[in-house]
Amino acid sequence: MAQSDLKPAADSPSAGVAFADVQGILRFAHRHLTEASFVLLRIADAAAARAWLRTAPVTSAATGTPLPDTAMHVAFTSEGLRRLGLPDDLIAGFSDEFIQGMAGDDDRSRRLGDVGANSPQHWRWGRAGDVPHVLVMLYARAAGLEAWTEAVKGHSWAAAFSQATVLTTASATRSVDGLSREPFGFVDGISQPEIDWPMELQLGKPVLTYRNRSALGEFVLGYPNEYGKFTDRPLVDPARDPDNILPAAQDNPACRDLGKNGSYLVLRDLRQDVRGFWQYLEQQAGAAGVQRQKLAEAMVGRTLSGNPLVPLLEQPIPGIEPGDSLNRFTFQADPLGALCPLGAHIRRANPRNADMPGDASGWLSQLIGTLGFGTHGLRDDLIAPTRFHRLIRRGRGYGTGAAGSDAPAEEAGLRFACLNANISRQFEFVQTAWIVSTKFDGLTRESDPLLGTRQPIAGCPVTDTFSIPQPSGAAFRLHDLPQFVTVQGGAYFFLPSLPALRYIASLSA
Repeated sequence: MAQSDLKPAADSPSAGVAFADVQGILRFAHRHLTEASFVLLRIADAAAARAWLRTAPVTSAATGTPLPDTAMHVAFTSEGLRRLGLPDDLIAGFSDEFIQGMAGDDDRSRRLGDVGANSPQHWRWGRAGDVPHVLVMLYARAAGLEAWTEAVKGHSWAAAFSQATVLTTASATRSVDGLSREPFGFVDGISQPEIDWPMELQLGKPVLTYRNRSALGEFVLGYPNEYGKFTDRPLVDPARDPDNILPAAQDNPACRDLGKNGSYLVLRDLRQDVRGFWQYLEQQAGAAGVQRQKLAEAMVGRTLSGNPLVPLLEQPIPGIEPGDSLNRFTFQADPLGALCPLGAHIRRANPRNADMPGDASGWLSQLIGTLGFGTHGLRDDLIAPTRFHRLIRRGRGYGTGAAGSDAPAEEAGLRFACLNANISRQFEFVQTAWIVSTKFDGLTRESDPLLGTRQPIAGCPVTDTFSIPQPSGAAFRLHDLPQFVTVQGGAYFFLPSLPALRYIASLSA
């Protein structure tokens, strides 16, 4: 599914979720709102900040006709919640990753690939001692963002906040066939999981074929996840919520649920070396006697227009619309990477596998696979099941977006944003075990060809290669890959529900 507004679900309690309580970005990408900016703030006056929150026009996930002309979303770092007056014992109910922060310790930075040029010491924002408190995400139709930005500030904004930085974005109208292109020139935002808003999935059972539909609790706190369990989040004694602002916790009705209908938002500021990317490929293409575009597409796993390098499936995939020709595929028929290299970006970001390797749709094949026999590929069981590690992406590009070796020197990149209910098991796992790892799918000496750091690591001093399997024999290998993407900043945020926002705004000093 492209990064457009998700297929609407019913707006009734029987559908499983009260959409009026959910911030809209969990359900919609706001692609019709072509202008956007992400404003990072520090709280100067907590009382004024709470006063602003009480009247802030935060956009809910409830549907409306026609589509709105503007949208706004608000999220907080753990330090921001402290500044607003949320007690430490409630903050302790959030995940350790959120509390410690993205740049909270050297070990996390190493795991995430935030080393060398990506090290937080070089970041423009988000490094230790410079973590923002509040993220305000603003969206508007063409030529409307400036006026909308002024409108949301209200009378208490100036007293409440000091501005850390504003992350501008490029117009979302920069597209081909209605799909946005990222700065390297590829159609982007194509693949998204479908959220099971009605909660129809049977959870906690093995999934024997790849599906694109994910449990509601994988993205929205307060609901069962793919394991059939509830993710930990802050629960509040009813005595601390005398106005009954917060809903009861589904898994603990005696407590109020501060996390319900909220999520964690990961924001990373990624600068892309567009000119360096295409210049490197032009040099390599000349030596290999192939087109540079073919090398670029092998590194991504899709053509520039978004088509996968593996054949489409005839049978449907749950959670993917029948007409979605860019996503109706898996890698099962390409176990050796002859069509789409094993280390290609889209294979790392979403391996599209099930819980068991090979075709385990029947009880006999399932038994054979459980015992470790069968004819599946040797690498099939080297990758964790995809369904436990999905992300909802909500990022936007910035810069000119002009691809090529002669691209202008103007800075370009991606304001990467994703939503997940478990930062460790979702974002950090994908980044650590799939994107940064030099051992993904049995490979060695290479990390993600786009996002890799090329930094030597223990046991693998060379990480700057990319292998392209060849039908005739040994794989063709690119050497001396530069680092094409550099992290400029990042932070972990809590995206509260609208009732949770009201509760936070009601706190006293």
